[in-house]
Amino acid sequence: MLRVLLLENVHPVATEILRTAGFDVEVRSGALDEAELIEALEGVHVLGIRSKTNVTRKVIEASPGLQAIGTFSIGTNQIDLAAAAAHGVAVFNAPYSNTRSVVELALAEIISLTRRLPVRDKALHDGVWDKTADGAHEVRGRTLGIIGYGNIGSQLSVLAENLGMRVVFYDVQERLSLGNAYRAKSLDELLELSDAVTIHVDGRPGNAGFFGADLFERMKPGAIFLNLSRGFVVDVEALRAGIESGHLAGAAVDVFPAEPKKRGEHFESPLRGLPNVILTPHVGGSTEEAQEAIGEFVAGKVRDYINTGSTMLSVNLPNLQLPPTGVGRIMVLHRNVPGVLAAINQVFAEHGANIEGQMLATRGEIGYVVTDISDVTQRGSSARLMEMPTTVRLRIRDAFDRPEFPPGPAAGA
Repeated sequence: MLRVLLLENVHPVATEILRTAGFDVEVRSGALDEAELIEALEGVHVLGIRSKTNVTRKVIEASPGLQAIGTFSIGTNQIDLAAAAAHGVAVFNAPYSNTRSVVELALAEIISLTRRLPVRDKALHDGVWDKTADGAHEVRGRTLGIIGYGNIGSQLSVLAENLGMRVVFYDVQERLSLGNAYRAKSLDELLELSDAVTIHVDGRPGNAGFFGADLFERMKPGAIFLNLSRGFVVDVEALRAGIESGHLAGAAVDVFPAEPKKRGEHFESPLRGLPNVILTPHVGGSTEEAQEAIGEFVAGKVRDYINTGSTMLSVNLPNLQLPPTGVGRIMVLHRNVPGVLAAINQVFAEHGANIEGQMLATRGEIGYVVTDISDVTQRGSSARLMEMPTTVRLRIRDAFDRPEFPPGPAAGA
């Protein structure tokens, strides 16, 4: 039976979907380090993680039976995508499922910081009645600067305008402005205009240390700052200095350069104890609604890949979906070099296999061919395909819907 390992408290709906599909699912709480993960993946075909478990090249190379990885989050920077592709391991994420949850948290924090609610809250908990309007503002009429105008940034833009805010955004890619949002000509222009600055960029290595002391200094005096994207994007020491100097009026941070692996572990940060600063433990997408949606989406993608070979929305393999024809299916991940499709079809022809349906897609150095033929396990073509030097991984499903898993990638992978 195909084995699945789910880590980091993935929503139970994922377990239900995969077990209903006939998979043997093991669930563990918390993340695993590299050595622990290698040991845990012995005999496992599918791995499910969230943001704390790092799937390195060493892990992938030590796990030849691994077929797919589902990351139950938006980001995939915790996975070596190139190594996964090179070894024929499909990776799926949830690019849209928790967008609304992150946006709502950002809006709540913008209002809270602008009204200085953390300061008022702490005073009352300390027994001090500090009733004053000093430093408190409405968000209506103030300018929100959004760095990164993707799925989250653009939805935040629309809802912020509904609250009466002016929106300016900056993105290195071409993005369509929604509503009345103004695209800044430069990052400097955004920082000069914005009363609140929020970051929503991805986890690519080039974004490491992106927002440091120089950019904090260029922000408007009295502005607030939010980071709900990636912990390594922001210099937290520089942010602390901006709060302590009074140049910034407040901050909200949900992600950190170093985060505990498990719930209940000790957390340390230079941002602890600062006034009008909201710290949350990476919960931007952690609502019950979002986690259920993520569980359904990613588990469904993994199930479909294993059962039908569909790679639609895979982040590292060619995207392809061949409708079922009711016969057996051979799925070949291969090096993207000229002549592979002709060579594959020559093997089928030599074994008398009649092709009922076929589709090819390529992505970078990897190609993917899905072919439907009858009696795929009896004709002997699979052994020849495995011997081809271009083959990275081969998978088979026969007409009776029984998956077969050759022992890991081909020797030339």
